[in-house]
Amino acid sequence: MASSKALESRDEYTVGWIAALGIERAPAEETLDEEHEKPLDFVQPLTDKNSYTWGRIGEHNVVIASLEAGVYGTTSAAVTAGTLLSSFPQVRFGLLVGIGGGIPGPDIDIRLGDIAVSQPTGSSGGVIQYDLQKVKKGEQVERKDFLNKPPQILLAALANMQAKHKRKKFGVPAILKEMETRNPEMFISEPGEPGYNYQGSENDRLFNASYEHAHGKDCDDCDPEKVQQRDPRRVPENPKIHYGTIASGNTLVKDAAARIELIRHIPDGCICYEMEAAGLMNNFPCLVIRGISDYADSHKNDRWQPYAAATAAAFAKELLRYVPAGQLEAMPKALQ
Repeated sequence: MASSKALESRDEYTVGWIAALGIERAPAEETLDEEHEKPLDFVQPLTDKNSYTWGRIGEHNVVIASLEAGVYGTTSAAVTAGTLLSSFPQVRFGLLVGIGGGIPGPDIDIRLGDIAVSQPTGSSGGVIQYDLQKVKKGEQVERKDFLNKPPQILLAALANMQAKHKRKKFGVPAILKEMETRNPEMFISEPGEPGYNYQGSENDRLFNASYEHAHGKDCDDCDPEKVQQRDPRRVPENPKIHYGTIASGNTLVKDAAARIELIRHIPDGCICYEMEAAGLMNNFPCLVIRGISDYADSHKNDRWQPYAAATAAAFAKELLRYVPAGQLEAMPKALQ
């Protein structure tokens, strides 16, 4: 990553990047082609408690912010994003990039380290708030979870990107390798401290939904007979990308039965759980990108979090290559 002097104005930043956790912010910063100092005209208001990183990815100047340490959820995400837009009023769209819990199913083979992307489908704009539904008599559900879809320019970029992927032109593996070359220390795992490197298919175990975690921080004592058998992937360290509905809310899901129950009333299915997006979609036009770090069950642990955060960040960088910088000026500002 090259460094440069500060840009003249805060108005030169047109992309806002939210990484809720520090573990997500580190690979976000590592994707920058160039890191900037604080803009010369930027005087941070006393009401703005965010801590920013500035830089360039391709043709786009990006400002990165994260939530306060130890704080998460839809409300905190909304405050962080709203403050960012107030301080950087020329931002046209945002990216919410980080980790999430995968929702495997008979028709979707999600593995740890894969990438989930919010894409409109059926009645969903790509993100639903799963804890904002009203169950009426007879278990009929009154939907109160409708959220805005991502801006058109990002959906057009996604379509272009998906076409390239059909032609087997993938950017994420190469971007991950670039990140590792620039900062190899990030990609070294040590006992009790996983790095941003791939954690091995032998450590990716999906247990039967009815089987609870035995005990301890890992699954060494869990019954291997309860692991679902899945076909090995040809290149397991290359993450697959899944597009669809992401469920968001303030309830931390660490139980497979709860995982299944929470999506029972989502008509178009769901690929991922997370805890920030619902606070953003209606006021911060953005795309949600989540690396799968667990299966939202009792076997959840932190081993895959760094790698999942890295794959999500790499996808975000690849996506920005498909967003024409010249079209951003014609877009409405994110802050209306």
